[in-house]
Formats: sequence, C-alpha cells, structure tokens
Amino acid sequence: MTLPAEATATATATGTATAAASPPPTPRATLRLLRSLLPYWRRLLPAVLASAGSELAAAALMATAAWLITRAAEQPPLASVSLAIVAVRALALGRGALRYTDRLLGHDGVLRAVAGFRRRVYEALVPLAPAGTPAFRSADLLARLVDDVDAAQNLLLRVLIPAASACTVAAGATVLAAALLPQAGVLLGLVLATAGLLVPALVLTLSRRTSHAEKAARTELSALTLDLIQGAADLAACGARGRALYQTRQASARIAAVERRAAWTTSLASATILLLQAAATVGVTWLGLSAHAAGRLPAVHLTVLTVLALVSFEALTPLPAAARHLADVRVSAGRLADLLDTPAPVTEPPSPATLAMHEPLGVDITDLRVRHRPDGLPALDGVSLRLPPGRRTVLLGASGSGKSTLIAALMRFIPYEAGSIRLGGRELRDYAGADARRAITGMTQDAHVFHTTIRANLLLARPDATDADLREAARQAQLLDWIESLPDRWHTLLGENGSAMSGGQRQRLLLARALLADPPVLVLDEPTEGLDPDTAAAVLTDILRATHGRTTLLITHDPTGLTAADQILTLDDGRIMTAPRPPLPDWISA
Repeated sequence: MTLPAEATATATATGTATAAASPPPTPRATLRLLRSLLPYWRRLLPAVLASAGSELAAAALMATAAWLITRAAEQPPLASVSLAIVAVRALALGRGALRYTDRLLGHDGVLRAVAGFRRRVYEALVPLAPAGTPAFRSADLLARLVDDVDAAQNLLLRVLIPAASACTVAAGATVLAAALLPQAGVLLGLVLATAGLLVPALVLTLSRRTSHAEKAARTELSALTLDLIQGAADLAACGARGRALYQTRQASARIAAVERRAAWTTSLASATILLLQAAATVGVTWLGLSAHAAGRLPAVHLTVLTVLALVSFEALTPLPAAARHLADVRVSAGRLADLLDTPAPVTEPPSPATLAMHEPLGVDITDLRVRHRPDGLPALDGVSLRLPPGRRTVLLGASGSGKSTLIAALMRFIPYEAGSIRLGGRELRDYAGADARRAITGMTQDAHVFHTTIRANLLLARPDATDADLREAARQAQLLDWIESLPDRWHTLLGENGSAMSGGQRQRLLLARALLADPPVLVLDEPTEGLDPDTAAAVLTDILRATHGRTTLLITHDPTGLTAADQILTLDDGRIMTAPRPPLPDWISA
C-alpha cells in the first residue's frame, strides 16, 4: 500500500553505511523553518506571554519582598505595607500558575506545530522515495524525517520562548532601575545586553562547527545501527559483525567527543553570565551606596536596586543553552531545506483536473516509453495495454522486465517520455500526483507493516473507516477468523514489519489494507512474494475472490493459478506480449 506513512519504510531500508553530506547551515534556512511554523503562532503567543509573565513575576517577587523587608525594619504603620504584603502573596502564587500555563501551552503549541511540519516533510518525501533518492542515504533520510524535524521544536520551545522571556525581564529590570537611579539603570542595561546578546552570540559562533560535526556523526551512527539491526544475518554470514560493531563504537566515541566540547562551551558561557551577574550587582550596589550617601536614594530603594540587579540575570541563564540549540537548529534547517527543495521526478500540472473517485475507472496505456536516465535504455518501450473497468488483469514478468517501472508510471512517481496513460478518459499528466495515487494504488512490494496494532495498520489506508469496514476488509482477505482468535484481537501488536505474523498472514493484512482503501484501480504487486507454494496458492485464491468486480492489475512472476483472471498479459524486456492461459490447477478446480 503506497501511503504517506510508507515514506518511512522506504527511508529505513537496509544498505547504507555513510551519511549524505549536509548543506552548510544558513540563516535563510532557519528563517524558512520559522515561517513554516508561524501558522501556529496563535497557540504559541499565549505560551510566550505566560513565560515572560512568569519570569517577570519572579523578579518582581524578589524586588517587592526586598522592599517589604527593608520598609518593615523601619516599623511603619501596617497600612503602609499591606499592599506590599498582598503583592508578595499574589506574585508567589501567580509565578507558579504562570509557569504551569507556560509549560502547558508551550508544549501543546510546539507539538502541534511540529506535527504539522512533519506532515509537510512526509508529503515532500512521498513522491521522491519510490523513484529513488540517490542524493540521500536511507539512514540520512530517516535522520532528517525524525531528528531534524524534532529540532524544529527546539527552535520554538528552547530558543524563541526563553529569548522572549529574557528580553522582557531585562527591559523591565532596566526601566525600573533607571527609574530608581538613572546611572544604575544604564549600568545594569549594558551588562544585561552583554550577557544576553554577546555571550549567546559567542556560543552560537563556537557551536557552528561542533553542531555540524555532531549531526554528521549521528547520521553515520544511525546508518551503522540500521545495518547492524536489519543486516545482522548477512554480517554474521560474512564474518563482518566485529568490524561493524567497531565502526559503531567509533561513531559513538566521536559523538561523545563533540558533546564534551559543546558542554564545555555552554558551561563556560554560563559561568561568564554568573560573573557578569556578580559584576552588575556590585556595580549597581556601589552606585546606590554613593547615591544614598549623597542623600539622593532612600535606603529602601537601595535594597530594591541591589536585589533587582541580582535577580534580573536569572532569566538570562537559559540563553547559552538556547544558543547551542539554535546552532543545532540551523544545521537541521539546512538539511530539511535541502530535502524540501529536491524536485519531484514528476511535474505537477498548473491546473489539475478533477478526478471522479467514486465512478468506475479504466486505464488505457498506449505506446508507453519510460527511461530511468536520459542517456539510458528504455525500461518500457512501446507498452500498450488496457485495464477495463471492473475487470482483473494479470501482468506476468520476470525480475527486471519493467513491472515496477510500469507501476511507478501509473502512480505518477516517475515521468514517461512518450506514449499515453489515460485514466477515466483523460491523460494522467492532467491530474495531481496525490489524486492519481488515490485512484491507482494498492499493495506494492515495499508495503510496510508497522510496529503497532492490527487496527492501526489497517486504518492507514482509510483513517475514517468504521469497525464494520475493518471487519469486511479482513473478511475479504480471509483474515477475520485469525484476528478474532487472538487474545487482544484488533489491538494485537504486530512487531517490527509484522514480525509477529506468518508470511501468509502478513500478505493478507496488506491485502486487507489495500481492499479497505478501495481505490478505483487496485494494483497488487507481487502479493505472494516470499511465500511457500501452498501459502502462495491460498493467498492468490483469496485475492482473486476478493477482487471480483474490481478494476485490478495483479502483477506477479508466477503464472500458477491465474485462470480466474479476466486478462493475462506478459511483460518481457519492456514490451507487452499476450500470454497463453495456463491450465487450471487442482487447488482451484477443487
């Protein structure tokens, strides 16, 4: 079943050992990533305000408490400090409430934004993966789809929100200090600007190289890990398991070394902010004492100034880590931009035609020619065939005969240079790729079973399917009795790529998913691949029974048991030939 989710299955295919080179990070790529997340600003703005309010409440609480303690030492009437008492209580409670609101709204908004952006990356990957992505390694694609998209949440949650809070607190502290003593306000503002701008900028500069090196090392480790897991049997058979483990340990060591350098940079930056905090506190206190000695500053205001200078730096302490995250985000943004800018093999029409999905559709292919490379030999040359509405067509062919190429052309994954493919009486090029793939889809060779429940695996085909729809699809695929015999029934976990199922059960599950999608043109590519003859015969019987009355293209290399098909053709070396109808096997005649 070719679905957006199966871009993941393609991205995690075995056979990679090195990571693709990443493009150099640019501010433009980061801004582009930020623009992609801006549609969710209405959810993020309350989180930013709550975070800034929480930090302001913390600073105001300390300053008010300092004023209250100092004023109380003068033993004034209770009425003169009652407002401050109430303010301390309100700020203490408000700080906690705002911090909780910040965490709740921030994570909710960020996770929604990242989910929307991940879907966009999925959709960009879908037309690329089936046609092949020679510019990317499979583990590198996986890293971009998972790690680099996850980095987008750091841009919002660990960079923008802390930066906004720090700016708000710094501005408020500077204004209040200037109102109490102008010279102290100037000094505090300069030191806050140094700690909030210069120090993070230095961290960002120093982290650029380490971030790029860490991303490359992590991508390499991902590739090596995939080889170890999915290619364990081959590595053991070739005696290469020890070497693979050694390479994995080396990659892990490189990541650890990069992380140590990054930790040193962040730690030194945090220490620098602490030193600047101490310097600002001492400087402001000295200016306040001088002004107090000259009679220009009351003792209460002196205490408030000193405490204000001390607590105003608390909001700046996350900034070195934010700068480090920003360096990582810049690398990830460049890698994602490189992926999103990769042109799809098939050009979308400027004004896509409307496709009637609920009407019986047929496909007419005339003199089709397809090349995988402009200078290569045709993979299909002069192919002509007709898929009448409601009839089952079997296409036989050995490996390399062009069967997968034909499917890719039908599903608009690769272009065709000559000939015609007409769907519902109109040229396939006139339809959007997504519409064509909704109309012509089914069960492909790389169909993936995810490590989740039976129900979730089937719902990939049609998320709005009812329980009755699921039962009917499973019944048609002869899978319902097995599902209902399981202890957890529809909530049974299937393991990685269906490891908890037999080969026949896995193929029937994929068939049920294809039938549940109910496309106008159902494509079944090698549905019995890898099965023993008896299981293959049983699965094929179920397929021919379940597809009766559907427009179906069944592609296989095994001619056994195809008598029930309406049309049998053979594809050989990129050309169509009529195939003689094989004799009726015993398992069908019975």
